[in-house]
Amino acid sequence: METRQALLVDAFAEEPMTGNPAGVVPDADGLTDDQLQAIASELGASETAFVLPAEDADRRLRFFSPEREVDLCGHATVAAHAALAERGLDDGQHTMATPAGDFAVETKANGMVWMEQDEADIRTVDVDEQRVADALGLDVATLRDVGADLPLSVGDTGFAWLLVPVNYFEHISSVDPDVTAIEELCRAVDAEGIYPFTFDTISGRATLHGRAFAPLAGIREDPVTGTAAGACGAYIRRHGAIDSTVEQVVVEQGHFLDRPGTVTVDTDGQEVWIGGRGVTTLSGDLTVPLADEDDDIIEL
Repeated sequence: METRQALLVDAFAEEPMTGNPAGVVPDADGLTDDQLQAIASELGASETAFVLPAEDADRRLRFFSPEREVDLCGHATVAAHAALAERGLDDGQHTMATPAGDFAVETKANGMVWMEQDEADIRTVDVDEQRVADALGLDVATLRDVGADLPLSVGDTGFAWLLVPVNYFEHISSVDPDVTAIEELCRAVDAEGIYPFTFDTISGRATLHGRAFAPLAGIREDPVTGTAAGACGAYIRRHGAIDSTVEQVVVEQGHFLDRPGTVTVDTDGQEVWIGGRGVTTLSGDLTVPLADEDDDIIEL
């Protein structure tokens, strides 16, 4: 049997055991889909990024959850490029091919990884505030009088989120999600997850504090979410909810899962880039079963 290097990397983090963990296989060339799926299941992260050669881009990435392939994953992209940079295999700007399309990625000398997202699609939705509040286990009054007059909207830069402004941090902290109600609500507004957020933050440098719930994608609560931060950053920029002198939106998340992390969003309300750092917490050789074997057992 052959072996491949496999990593666990915490994305949107500056310290180990924080942020959002992702699996990374820096060299996945020649592996079959069944092998990729088996590796992702063995590593057990919400997503694993597999780095592959590409014909029309500088590299290709494929992403697998423990259950299935996904088209694009922001935190796994940051994790993969941070890990490659640590090993001297990545610097500067290049193109990345994914099942969702080609995207630009730039790795800075300071270790910051910036990833281009889809152009922001922000649409106001006609949904009852009481229904949204009930799905989050909140009083409906917490969704009103939140800074600027922000309408409930779905924001999509690659993954559709129902964006829900909440007035104070204490109410974000008391969110008690009703998973079934969230699933039904997301189906009703054609979103894949719900993202309550507040301008009331823990860190003085943060613009927003958010929480992400995406049970339709098998995620009860996600620690730190690049697509949600990107969509929310574009949404508040487009609605003029932050001063024009604020160059970048800083989003904090993950504190209620003991996985605090930060996503930096650079957006004009239309084009969106998300940035973050990554920390490798586990590195080892993984034994891959032969492609024609029925046994999916993998040993670390």
